[in-house]
Amino acid sequence: MKNKAPFSFYIIALHFLLFIPFQSVLAQINQENLKKHIYYLADDNMKGRGTGSKQVKKAAKYIEKHFKQYGLEPKGEKGYRQTFEARVRRAVVNDSIRQADNVIGYLDNGARYTIVIGAHYDHLGDGRQGGSKDSLGVGKIHNGADDNASGVAGLLELARHYSSNEIKEPFDLLFIAFGAEELGLVGSRYFTENPTIPLENIHWMLNMDMIGRYNANNGLAVIGYGTSSKFPVIFDSITSDIKFNLSRDGNGGSDQTSFYKKNIPVLFFHTGGHEDYHKPGDDPEKIDYNALESILKLEVDVIDNSMKQDKMDFQWTN
Repeated sequence: MKNKAPFSFYIIALHFLLFIPFQSVLAQINQENLKKHIYYLADDNMKGRGTGSKQVKKAAKYIEKHFKQYGLEPKGEKGYRQTFEARVRRAVVNDSIRQADNVIGYLDNGARYTIVIGAHYDHLGDGRQGGSKDSLGVGKIHNGADDNASGVAGLLELARHYSSNEIKEPFDLLFIAFGAEELGLVGSRYFTENPTIPLENIHWMLNMDMIGRYNANNGLAVIGYGTSSKFPVIFDSITSDIKFNLSRDGNGGSDQTSFYKKNIPVLFFHTGGHEDYHKPGDDPEKIDYNALESILKLEVDVIDNSMKQDKMDFQWTN
């Protein structure tokens, strides 16, 4: 008769069998995916993704393709799209009225409330639509790797994570790629005026705009901490390998402002300005991909902690 294995062997084997499969189904933030998205969106061939351009429409198709791949439900007004018009106001151009789209995907967990995750995918084109900080760069492609291919990459990775982690969260998740942000937050304002889910059902909104150029001396800005009394509780147990600074005000120069003005709690993740902001030099090779991965892991912790809270209350910070 063969000798029986010791009891400890079976405990170790059981642990191995249970633990490894569980880990394998948890989607993690993938740095290679982040690079792929940013290098695609901020390539010279995309010509700066100016509102109304063929290239920004190509970017919208790219985002929509991934939403479909991740199994998100269409939550626009026509499929994944919510179409609107935006006006160029900072420069004199012949085509001042341009068509734009929000691209909207929905992870339906059958929950009562929804967390909105957003990032804008447009940029300045060749600078002729206005907004360039380089007077000599007008006419040159503004690739917008940080502004805001970095945020869109984050949006797509969070969508992948939550749609493939095999966990049914207690909240629904609405992922929105906003159009025409550079023309004055037009896409996010249009959504909040024409929402495809009831605004009163929104738990809170997370916005990513320029999260790719982390500077350890300054840290990551997390803006909107004061817009709900629940955020101090949410952040209480959170740690990160990057420095982050909490700022109270929900109002600011990006798409979370449109939600804040509708009395919805918001957080805006932002690594700050730099010498290439709104200039032709905002290119993919300048992104700090290690820090970007850490920022998204921090956001996952924040989102997961927010799901432990009841419906978020709103606080006006101005």
